[in-house]
Amino acid sequence: MAYLLVKDHQRAEEAVQDAFITAFKKINQLEKDALIKSWLTTITINHCRQQLRTWNYKHIIPNLEAVERLRDKDAATSPEAELLELEWNHHLTAAIHALDYKYREVITLFYFNELKIAEISALTNTKENTVKSRLKRAKEMLKASLIEKEDGTDGRKNANQETS
Repeated sequence: MAYLLVKDHQRAEEAVQDAFITAFKKINQLEKDALIKSWLTTITINHCRQQLRTWNYKHIIPNLEAVERLRDKDAATSPEAELLELEWNHHLTAAIHALDYKYREVITLFYFNELKIAEISALTNTKENTVKSRLKRAKEMLKASLIEKEDGTDGRKNANQETS
């Protein structure tokens, strides 16, 4: 989650480490042990936001080689299928990183952390309808971005289309 929010493995690791240090220092403030997941997620999100406020994240180029190394290799999968999956993951990651933070945040929490709308609302201190709207807009933007990548267009006409 932290990587998708801050777009950099080292910054994400730093945010997570800071979150655990903060959690360790303030563990006595946790009222219900059952809420530890949402409590840690909130702390991590806050540290990610702090990273983005204090550091110019726009100059990051995602280190996709590290992501590739972490992937499990399935022996039954053909090299072509692996390459297509890797390409798809690259496009998806790039499309998520291209979103504004508020959209990237809800997509990450909903799809990658598998949180419910109510949980996301509580974690981000926003209304549920706002979360729903952001999620819908983010999905639309991702779909448009991925369709552009799949078609090989980036807002320009193909040379074939111009000559027709």
